[in-house]
Amino acid sequence: MAVVIIRQDEKINAWKQALQENAPDISFFSFLEPHDREKTEVAFVWKHPEGVLKNYPNLKYIASFGAGVDFLLEDKSIPDDIPITRVVDPILASDMSEFVLATILDNLKHLRHYKVDQLNCQWKPQDYNRISDVQVGIMGMGALGTDLAKFLTLIGFRTIGWATTKKPQLGINMYYGDKERNSFLNQSNILVCLLPLTPSTKEILNRDVFKHLPEGAYIINVARGGHLNDQDLIDSIDEGQLSGASLDVFHDEPLLPEHPFWKHPKINITPHIASVSDVASVLPQLIENYRRFKKDLPLNNLVFRQKGY
Repeated sequence: MAVVIIRQDEKINAWKQALQENAPDISFFSFLEPHDREKTEVAFVWKHPEGVLKNYPNLKYIASFGAGVDFLLEDKSIPDDIPITRVVDPILASDMSEFVLATILDNLKHLRHYKVDQLNCQWKPQDYNRISDVQVGIMGMGALGTDLAKFLTLIGFRTIGWATTKKPQLGINMYYGDKERNSFLNQSNILVCLLPLTPSTKEILNRDVFKHLPEGAYIINVARGGHLNDQDLIDSIDEGQLSGASLDVFHDEPLLPEHPFWKHPKINITPHIASVSDVASVLPQLIENYRRFKKDLPLNNLVFRQKGY
């Protein structure tokens, strides 16, 4: 039984080598090299070319290389009965929390503005905010959101959370569903999106959400580009409802050169680097699930298609 590795980046050969070194008894192939598609029953995938999985008529199991699976659920060529798993990685969570903290502090202390001033040889001190001045609202309280809430609370931030469904006690004030969303938004000076991308959360970051935030609120999207209505964000910033945004994810990646985000002075862009799968941490999960699949054991971190994660 062979495993095909399907990625559209420069890391595909490095992943293949690492997998082969850690599981020499398993045959791994890049989808770009010759291999027997008829004998391939397992695929390890990250943002594959849509429809490529149709080339594997005996595929029985698909594993995402990361925490996200929206790209798989959007591929209608994948049969509904093929199980899909995702990565649940504590290193991914801690990397995300560190990135969001850095982004928040950069915003509170105006650090990137001073870099622009430096390049223009300008000395322009600004009033800054303290941790105690803001409350952070986290949309999406899965593994990443929960880790972020704990992290920010330890540092001293006032933190609240919102989720579409009830969660176990998380130690912060929680709000749920459409009925409680506006109460959550009204209190969020900084809004962090860590939701899974599903049909119900597509473009959830829109004008209606922005208008319920305190005036001057700041948006951080580190989930998926599909969560954001781009034009609504630009309009809400230009109209003064929002003070700005930091975006790490986009509808099209790389972000198209002509996109207005590039030159907007109040939108900060990073190239989807908030949290990147660590090979040493992810490999054991992929290999263990493969072995569980071969033994017909329950798979870890199985995706529930109806929920979208």
